[in-house]
Amino acid sequence: MSLRYNPAHLNRAEFPLVAPDWGELIKLTVALLAIVEPFGTVPLFLGALGVAPPGMQARAARSAAITVFAVLTLSALAGDAILDLFGISIAAFMVGGGLLLLILSVSMLQAKESRIRQTPEEAAEASQSEAIGVVPIGLPLLAGPGAISTVIIYSHETGGGMAGLLAVLLPVAAVSGVVWVTLHGAGAVARRMGTTGIHIMTRVMGLILAALAVEIMARGLLQLFPGLGP
Repeated sequence: MSLRYNPAHLNRAEFPLVAPDWGELIKLTVALLAIVEPFGTVPLFLGALGVAPPGMQARAARSAAITVFAVLTLSALAGDAILDLFGISIAAFMVGGGLLLLILSVSMLQAKESRIRQTPEEAAEASQSEAIGVVPIGLPLLAGPGAISTVIIYSHETGGGMAGLLAVLLPVAAVSGVVWVTLHGAGAVARRMGTTGIHIMTRVMGLILAALAVEIMARGLLQLFPGLGP
């Protein structure tokens, strides 16, 4: 079953997700990889750790991956409750989340670090923290506002249930695994890809993220203003 918005059917409860759609699983996995951007985090990760011993780097990589999984899983489980608590419609959240992703993608296309992901003050604090794998690497650098909003939107659109939860958690687990592997071998990744290679990867992910952001915003606007549809 596709997760694409159908303006003729606004009630997601009428269309529960019976089984995971592998196309949508791959789409969400690629989207989260573009947002989390583990390869682009490698220079920041190495810079924050400085000349730390390999054992500390391995622990920091593991902590970052666990943090990403925990934060995004909690977002998938509690996303609807948070929106209901503040009285925010999913359509409005989709427009706001899509705009956030679009801003983030512009920074990625320029191969720059967005202040949405990390401010200079947070970067300075990172070098003084003993748990940089958790804060600020895991949160908010990797599992930041963009990733959290994307997980909430997709978890809402799956319609709930065990199959719907798996449709979100499987990509989250896959991305967390990529984070661990990438940061665990951050030194080798930096040597193999180099600055130019990492920037190229960042720009490609930024392009994918820009397209995703426009699609999410369009679906949200169609729900807010049904007259915009065909």
